[in-house]
Amino acid sequence: MMGLHRNPRHGVDFMEWAPGARSCSLVGDFNDWSETENRAREGHFGRDDYGYWRIFLGDKLRDGEPEEKYYFQEYNYVDDFDRGDKDVDIDALFQKMNDDYWEPGEDEYIDNDIPERLYEEIFGPNGPQTEEELDNIPDARTRYEAWKESQKNKPQSNLPPIDVIDDGTTFSGMRIVDDPVWRKRVREKKPPLAYWEELRKGRKAWMKKYIPSIPHGCRVKVFFKTPEGPLERVPAWATYVLPDPGGKRASAIYWEPPPENVYQWKNKRPKVPSSLRIYECHVGTSGSEPKICSFIEFSEKVLPHIKRSGYNAIQFIGVQEHFDYASAGYKVTSMFAVSSRFGTPEDFKHLVDTAHGSGLLVFLDIVHSYAAQDEMVGLASFDGANDCYFHCGKRGHHKYWGTRIFKYGDYEVIRFLLSNLKWWVEEYKIDGFQFHSLSSMLYTHNGFFKFTGDLEEYCNQYVDRDALIYLILANEMLHQLNPSIITIAEDATYYPGLCEPISHGGLGFDFFVNMSISQMWLWLLENVPADQWNMNMIVDTLMKNVQKNEKMLVYPENHIQSITGARSFAEVLFGSSQTTLPKESFVRGVSLYKMIRLITLSMCGHAYLNFMGNEFGHPAKIEFPTRKNNFSFTYARRQWDLLDDRDCLHNQLLSFDQAMMKMEEKGRILEKRPARIHRIDDSAKVIIYTRGPLLFVFNFHQSQSYSSYEIGVEEAGEYQVLLDSDETLYGGLGHIKSEQTLQRTVRKRTDKLPNTLCLLLPKQSSQVYKLARILRI
Repeated sequence: MMGLHRNPRHGVDFMEWAPGARSCSLVGDFNDWSETENRAREGHFGRDDYGYWRIFLGDKLRDGEPEEKYYFQEYNYVDDFDRGDKDVDIDALFQKMNDDYWEPGEDEYIDNDIPERLYEEIFGPNGPQTEEELDNIPDARTRYEAWKESQKNKPQSNLPPIDVIDDGTTFSGMRIVDDPVWRKRVREKKPPLAYWEELRKGRKAWMKKYIPSIPHGCRVKVFFKTPEGPLERVPAWATYVLPDPGGKRASAIYWEPPPENVYQWKNKRPKVPSSLRIYECHVGTSGSEPKICSFIEFSEKVLPHIKRSGYNAIQFIGVQEHFDYASAGYKVTSMFAVSSRFGTPEDFKHLVDTAHGSGLLVFLDIVHSYAAQDEMVGLASFDGANDCYFHCGKRGHHKYWGTRIFKYGDYEVIRFLLSNLKWWVEEYKIDGFQFHSLSSMLYTHNGFFKFTGDLEEYCNQYVDRDALIYLILANEMLHQLNPSIITIAEDATYYPGLCEPISHGGLGFDFFVNMSISQMWLWLLENVPADQWNMNMIVDTLMKNVQKNEKMLVYPENHIQSITGARSFAEVLFGSSQTTLPKESFVRGVSLYKMIRLITLSMCGHAYLNFMGNEFGHPAKIEFPTRKNNFSFTYARRQWDLLDDRDCLHNQLLSFDQAMMKMEEKGRILEKRPARIHRIDDSAKVIIYTRGPLLFVFNFHQSQSYSSYEIGVEEAGEYQVLLDSDETLYGGLGHIKSEQTLQRTVRKRTDKLPNTLCLLLPKQSSQVYKLARILRI
């Protein structure tokens, strides 16, 4: 058990991995930051050969309280009372233990106090502190021969039927001969631990007798002496971290709230839906006020909006503790801690539980591809050495992002990262992970290379095979831990086999993120006039990974387009406000915004993602407070007040997004096979395709509407409009009237199909049709 954990024998265990340190101490408010009071013992009792340091902090007896009568006395820190609080007849309990455990003829061992004395001699307060002090303990052969000599006059029935093979030349305590029947009986024996539990006392007895060695909420750090000098570090396995008063450093917080303050889970995990509609969000910027929003505020104000909007999963970015708020949470400093800016661990549990109660899955954007290079609050040079958790030299530094790359081939680093995943699943009931920026970890060039798709580019000397093995282990472990967990790979290079089963040689992810779609839309919006958009290029980009469609997550834009340095689509199309553009240009922008979102959702992929606020066309990007903007929170928020006016554009865009989500939920679009393209008319700027039972029609032309556009369909019948982006309810111009929403086919071959629909296609609009009635001819 790494980090700080309550020991049932009235104390706290601390364990840390720091192979480069020469000594290790735990310091904090509890010992006035003394570097000597709680120091690890020298030799193997304080540090093993693998660099693990162990410190035990025993609780202090209150004045007038006697020492424990039994060294194995345990306490239950959760319940007020336990079985040991009752009047327990210890002699009768030990007699029952002996009767159940010892075989006839083994009675001589009952009163043998050698094990107890040996335990006290080695591990007691007067035990050896160095390896040199162990010299007076005889070696195994001497002890065995002395024991054998002492037993020669004992009855044979009292001796175990076992002997060590000693041929006079080679002695080994592992070479033995024994009786198979006796061996089987001994191996089936279970230690009488259940009887020890009869002595376990409750929390009240512990509080009455002891003062906790480290109180809840106490600030702690780990102090190392290294060849480079003394170092103070935040423990690597800290579960809650707060900045120091000066704000330049941080300390771990020992988090052990009393039972009445521990969060009690109320809701079970929701079942994983057949299609995922993910709402991506950042807690700190989710409020309308210019400040950092909290977990509690998010639960109360944003969660109901997500549920109403029709999404079935939430994906959080920036939840792991990070010292630099402007990094959006991607320069992680403490892997196991929730960001203290947003609240406590119990607050985050409340948020996850509330989401589960609303039927929403909770995913984390987990950052295991790199970490912050901050030495004072992060893992860099943790024990004074440059290669504790990270590669040394150039390989240990990201080429462009100023972060450190993990040493995935090191057993302890793999154990650290796998434990981190398990911690989030078990402690916070997380339902899935998106693994951030896999290209940073999969390649020594961090993915900054022009990929052509040649297989050689994925199988050369620049591929980090240790990182591949770690990802396989992570997926294997997570799916064994929770078979319904969702793992998503964010890899701009589309490494082969990302979503193939591990048994088939793949990495085992459930979904991969198609990042090229979003990049295409942003490039078109910023560089190509809308009347020059190439319809074939749009379809090719959306459908180029169609062979992997069942594993693809798509989005028109995510947090990248909304964070400093980029612009959201709404900002590009609308400007910063509705009054900055002429009315005609504004209407065009709104129309394109809806069409981009609908075609991305409906043409490809089995999962869809939307970033917080984009469902209603948030008019501004997110800009975190930095020195450049005088640490302003003006843009580090979401303007939810735009939705107060029910007739405003943003409410109309929200209504359209809700209609899209409702259509997907009822039509199960994301479950269906890839879209079947009926027509790509680049001159008319028209794209037509079907997916499942639905027909999708897009007219991207800026000025040309079509009053009777012929479309080929397979089934003869009447087709009803399910969704029209040009409807006035959604901020459109309402060209299609109510009497035109139902159209009947004619017997005419079009697009190599037997029947034809003649439809009205308003300029810059999209419609979704469903067969409402079949006509038999």
